[in-house]
Amino acid sequence: MYEIEDDGPTHVLHPEQSWDFLRAREFGRLAFHLVGEVHIAPINYAVDAEDRIIFITSEGSKVFGVTANPDVAFEVDEIVDDRATSVIIRGRARILEGQDAYVVEQLPIRPWVPSPKTVVVAIRVDEISGRSFDLSRPWLHDIPRA
Repeated sequence: MYEIEDDGPTHVLHPEQSWDFLRAREFGRLAFHLVGEVHIAPINYAVDAEDRIIFITSEGSKVFGVTANPDVAFEVDEIVDDRATSVIIRGRARILEGQDAYVVEQLPIRPWVPSPKTVVVAIRVDEISGRSFDLSRPWLHDIPRA
């Protein structure tokens, strides 16, 4: 489906396939630095016309972290039947303010947690990589069915 290189059970995605995978989803994980530690947080996101990852959040650890150190990683994954797919980006995050923040109005960002979110963050992607994996989970086939 997405593969360009076949190395046994691991398939490397072409960058455009990785972007297509990201555009078709809305939930991922943001890894960021905060006070000398690496943190990871779930976020709802969208990809804008400039191929940036955009998310909205409330004031807190994500905002403090990306303000203090904008170097971040972001991951989206999916498991369907016996295939797993993962796309990872590395980039730099920045808070969007003023007119720049209105980009969120044109994007289908749908937060799953209904808390007030007023901070718009954009991640400029420096590196993207994607893989899909053929899963070997024999234990699923060994479970007796009731």
